[in-house]
Amino acid sequence: MTLFAYRAMNASGCKVSGRTEAINIADLELRLKHLGLDLINGSPARQAEFLARPISRRALINFCFHLEQLTRSGVAIIEGLTDLRDGMTNPHFRGVIASIIESIAGGKTLSQAMALHPRVFDGVFTSLVLAGEETGRLPEVLKSLVDSLKWQDELASQSKKLLLYPAFLGAVVLGVTFFMMIYLVPKLTGFLKGMGQEVPLQTRMLISTAEFFSDFWYLLLFGPILLVAGIKIAVRVNPAARYRIDGIKLALPVVGGILRKIMLSRFAGIFAMMYASGIPIIDAIRASENVIGNAVVKDGLVRAGRMIAEGRSLTAAFEHVDLFPPLVIRMLRVGENTGGLDTALLNVYYFYNRDVREAIERLQAMIEPAMTLAIGLLLGWVMVSALGPIYDVITRLRI
Repeated sequence: MTLFAYRAMNASGCKVSGRTEAINIADLELRLKHLGLDLINGSPARQAEFLARPISRRALINFCFHLEQLTRSGVAIIEGLTDLRDGMTNPHFRGVIASIIESIAGGKTLSQAMALHPRVFDGVFTSLVLAGEETGRLPEVLKSLVDSLKWQDELASQSKKLLLYPAFLGAVVLGVTFFMMIYLVPKLTGFLKGMGQEVPLQTRMLISTAEFFSDFWYLLLFGPILLVAGIKIAVRVNPAARYRIDGIKLALPVVGGILRKIMLSRFAGIFAMMYASGIPIIDAIRASENVIGNAVVKDGLVRAGRMIAEGRSLTAAFEHVDLFPPLVIRMLRVGENTGGLDTALLNVYYFYNRDVREAIERLQAMIEPAMTLAIGLLLGWVMVSALGPIYDVITRLRI
């Protein structure tokens, strides 16, 4: 089948556009007829372009929220999805929803239809929807997905703030350094050398640093960019390199601890949601492995899942792989022994969620004075090294 981009008109006379699969134009027109749309025009779309367009997390939040409200109100799933499709402003997402409607009309369930679009609905998403369908708790599952996506969106926003501010200050420091080393210091160097006196050690170091900047500015400017690009390529094509880099990330001072807490918080939230939805522990762990985003933590979850499959308890497996601190292990052990594992998992999620917020706030509070100190030390070194000899000359002239 071929992916078609189309423009059509609905029963209200409004024009809609989207993408869906069909054998040919005639088949496309017939498929749109089943959806209550009259085809205006259509043409084959490039699959790569279709797949490359991401769906924002906020669009998914709105989709899940409205679908949860519709299903809770007793609206048929196809009618609810049709309303969502007609009100969707994102043409790519509209095409995905149209494809889901078509698949459901063809006999598939909602989870099966969503599984055909893995770039939009990941394995955790479709597994939860499947559990909701099997247990008759689809509205509750959709509400849990909304809460989880909102938390992920908030966490991503905080992480961006955490990165953007030091990146801005770092760019300022880098700009000031280049200006002084390439323009200001060379201007002073000629004057200092022409004074005919011995130059102090710190001044010679400053002059050598400025000469290095002038001779190799392109390495200093483009070297980090090429290094980051090389690391990204190596991580993408070499699993061993990815594992090593992910291990280095977790070993970083301050930041590494926050990254580990973010990953484990994400896992605890998703795992608790899946377990509460009736998904078996093994399946929940396997589905959660791919949302962590770190090869080291994923390897620990794989080993824990393997131990649970061999007959060990959840607490014993997590304790053996050393992913969680002792406090969390004790919380899980109590929940497992009392039959309240879902409550214990939610407490772990809350524990990590609060800890992540506090850690990010502390780090944000530390960044500004640290960067200010760095700029102050740099300017102080330049001032002492450049103006110190000039001050000595002026003092001798007065004598």
